[in-house]
Order: sequence, then C-alpha cells, then structure tokens
Amino acid sequence: MPSVQLITLDPAHFHAALVQKEMYAAVSPLVTVYAPLGLDLTEHLTRVARFNQRADAPTTWELDVHTGPNSLERMLREQQPGSVVVLSGRNSSKIERVEQSVAHGFHVLADKPWILRSADLPRLAATLDAADQNGIIAFDIMTERYEVTSILHRELVNAPDVFGTLRAGDPTNPAIYMDSMHRVSKAVAGVPMLRPLEFFDIEAQGEGLSDVGTHLVDLAQWIAFPDTAIDYRTDIEMLDARRWPTILTEEQWRLVTGTAPLSPGNFEYYGNNFVAYSIRGIHAQMNVRWDLEGVSDTHMARFHGSKASIEVRQGEAEGYRSEVYIVPNSAELHDEVLIGLQAKLAQLQISIDGVTVEDRGHEFLLNIPDHHRVGHEAHFAEVTRQFFAYLDNPSFLPAWEKPNMLAKYYVSTKGVEMAVAKA
Repeated sequence: MPSVQLITLDPAHFHAALVQKEMYAAVSPLVTVYAPLGLDLTEHLTRVARFNQRADAPTTWELDVHTGPNSLERMLREQQPGSVVVLSGRNSSKIERVEQSVAHGFHVLADKPWILRSADLPRLAATLDAADQNGIIAFDIMTERYEVTSILHRELVNAPDVFGTLRAGDPTNPAIYMDSMHRVSKAVAGVPMLRPLEFFDIEAQGEGLSDVGTHLVDLAQWIAFPDTAIDYRTDIEMLDARRWPTILTEEQWRLVTGTAPLSPGNFEYYGNNFVAYSIRGIHAQMNVRWDLEGVSDTHMARFHGSKASIEVRQGEAEGYRSEVYIVPNSAELHDEVLIGLQAKLAQLQISIDGVTVEDRGHEFLLNIPDHHRVGHEAHFAEVTRQFFAYLDNPSFLPAWEKPNMLAKYYVSTKGVEMAVAKA
C-alpha cells in the first residue's frame, strides 16, 4: 500500500514535472497540485500527461489540481503533515515555502536554488535545524552528483595512485576550474520549451551563479572534500567575481518566451557570472554562462593534482557528450598514472562496470558504456529515490549535507553580490 503522498506546490519550472517522470513503489499515484491557473500550471500538467501517454513505460499519475490564489496557505491548511512538498521555480520566495512547509510538518524536495541573497543564510540554517529537530527531511535536488562522469571524477580525484594530492593552486592557476554554458532556447522531453518571463527577472530567478551555478559549487565541494563538512564561516574565502549580459533581440525574445518584447530594442539578460574563491586554501574558479541557442549545453571541469589532472569535457570535440580525461602532469608519469588508473577502474567494476581506458599518449580517455549514460532528466528520479531512502530512514542522511548546503549557497549568493558591487 503506497504510503508517501506527493504535493506539487506552484510548479514554475519544468524540473517539478521531471520528479514524476517515473513511478515509485512507496508513493501514491495521486498527486495533489496547488497553483494559480496560468501557463506554468498548464505546462506542468501537459508534461505529466505526456509521461502517462508515452509508449515506453508510461506512468500512471493522477492529479488532484487546486487552482486559485494563496497556494501555500491553502496547502498548509488542507493537507496532512508528513506529506512531501515538491518545489521548483519561484526562486526569490522559495525559502519562505520551504520554511513554512517544514514548520508545518511537511517534508520538502526542492529544486535549486533555495536562496538568492546571502542575508537569507541564517534563515536557511534555521529551517534546516528545525527539520533536524522534528524528523523532517528537507533535501535539494543536486542532479549532477548522479551523472556517471561526475561520479568517476570524484573517484579519480580521490585516488592517490592516479591523481596524487589536490594542489592548492593560486588566483592565476586555480586547482579547481569549471565552465558551464547553458542555452536559453532548448527542448524538454523532446518538446520546445517556452521560458516564463520570470526566468529573465534576475531578482526573482537569480543570476547564473546563484541559479544553475549552484551545481558547480556543489560538485567542487563534493568531489574535492568527499563526506566532509565545510564551514563557510571559516573554510571559504571569496576572492573575485564578475557579471555580464546575454543580449536578446526582439525576435529572439519572441522565440524563447512566446510573448511580445517588454520594451523596444534588445534585452540584456544578466545570466553570466565568474567567481573565484578558496576552500580550505584550495583555489577554485567558475564561469557560468547562458547563450541563446546551440547544439547542446557544454560543461568543463578540471581538478589539478600532484600527478595528473582529472577533467570532464562536454564540447564539440566530444560530440557534446560528457567525457572523462586523465592528463598526467609529465611524460615521465604516464606509466605510473596508467597503472593506478587501471587498478582503480578494476575496483569500480561492481558499481560502474565496463569502463575501459583509451591511451592517447599525452592523456587517457575513459570509455564509458552507454548503459551508464541515463541522461539529465533521468537523474531527477535518482535524486527522488535517494530522498525516499532518507525519508524511510532519516539516520541515513549524511551529517555533512547541511553545512555543505550552507557553504554552497554562501558562495553562490556572495559571488553574485560581489559582482554587482563591482559593476
């Protein structure tokens, strides 16, 4: 008998629907939705309906939809504590929804970002403390941890025979460097997506670093300091930050929003950020960028060790598919790194089977079987299953998740604020 009840609250981003791309054994197929009647709601309902109607492994969701104003207040009044609230979008007010849900006894599975301003860090900390004290699971959706290349990246950075030790780096040669390019115009589940006007409101949605950039900050901590608590008050030093706009013409605005321009002329979307900071003396730098359109999103992440660099590249040379490279620091280290790499991959056969090494001379490429490449949208189900495991046994939730969530949002919010102050 399913015991978990899902409630979708005001779904303003397509990630809310991706939580329901699969069915879950312990979850009721009847999901309650609270939202004002509008495009966001109809888009959400359409996506869930498509999951139910697909030919391959269709879902069987039923939706009990409640429209009208004051969605949060109605949900708190009408629903039973112990249910799970799913949140996505409405970033500027998300912390209030998380806070109120937790205070009224609801578990929360919420997409990033939870906060956009560093002034809200104490509020976030208090909400997480209240969740701990009352046996509530409040979990943010960090899908990139479930990408096979991210998992391999983490394993290899923490393999001394391959990577050595993480170098400290400096402001000109950081030990950790990431670059992420996203596309304003894209398709979801094969369907062209219209961006809501709120997406371009940086006060409501956030800039690149404070929104999608939270994934990069999270990965930096998760890879470099596995299972370790980071205290942002003592372990992180902010060094530099910048911001710049992506320009949309009137025609491009109509293409991605389906609406007339807000005003004549080009629109400047401040979705691009650079940030430099250090974690326990390890220098890190990140670029988070939004281009209008392209073949695919791109991603690059490099961690520099005393023996080799471990890199994830997702660009034109990779056919826009994420790949893992191991680059020895010198030709003399080639054989030593290869032996360590082969031994490490042998250890990983139980969890990530079939990965082999291609020796390209100056670097190694991991050949990853296709069955490990489930795709970004499938990662939402993986996060959701992990959330349900914590719900079933709260003691399984790692103690480091809370301080590291605060550290992540410290970097993302402070970085934007530094960039705005410099502009």
